[in-house]
Amino acid sequence: MIVIGAGRVGGALAQRDPDRFRLIDRERGWEQLDNPAARGEAIVLAVRNDALPEVLARIPSERRDDLVFIQNGMLRPWLREVGLEGTTRGLLFLAVPSRGAPIEPGGESPFTGPRAAAVVEAFQACGLPASVVDEPRFRAIELEKLIWNSAFGLLCETEACDVGTVVEDHRALLAGLVDEMLCVGEQALEVELELEPLVERLCVYSRSIPSYRGAVKEWRWRNGWFVDTAAAQTRATPIHTRLLALIGR
Repeated sequence: MIVIGAGRVGGALAQRDPDRFRLIDRERGWEQLDNPAARGEAIVLAVRNDALPEVLARIPSERRDDLVFIQNGMLRPWLREVGLEGTTRGLLFLAVPSRGAPIEPGGESPFTGPRAAAVVEAFQACGLPASVVDEPRFRAIELEKLIWNSAFGLLCETEACDVGTVVEDHRALLAGLVDEMLCVGEQALEVELELEPLVERLCVYSRSIPSYRGAVKEWRWRNGWFVDTAAAQTRATPIHTRLLALIGR
């Protein structure tokens, strides 16, 4: 399959199995998308969220059904805007510490959509845990990961600490913030997650990478989505609002 994006993730996939993952970077390899025989072959977009519109503009219209989005954050509103709601989605549970470093496999990376089975087969063939899940299950995992990124990023900034310290010293504040985000996300994504088990899973993961220090970033795709969606729901999120104000948001 094709991987667009020669950053940490795209480069690491190509390095792990260059025959299976054929890389396209900013300048090279785009002619591969024009091959009629390749239609139906997955195209994994391993680029930053804000680069997606620019990359999409370079994708031939007949290949859009082959796209696989693996970005973190809430992509759904943008995918709806560009008419790509039915394309394949994935969430990566792996780490690439730096550009050029090998992949460090984590938990199973879930994929859903028309090219999910092909991507999972490719991942498993090179030793990366992955599975095909249905759309409701994917939405639940998507919301959980979004909450982790958004809640821990915000608390790392406001408390000037790493994720391990958030868990150990600010557990009650974390639980309140997660509760607010969960209420917003459950209504928007039509999923249900139990609060206490969710908080515990988020803490268990954070304890596995205790020195990681998150931040509020990719605003449109993370904390900004919670702000806009809560407003649309006329739902108050006082903890989230107060913490954002502390960092000038």
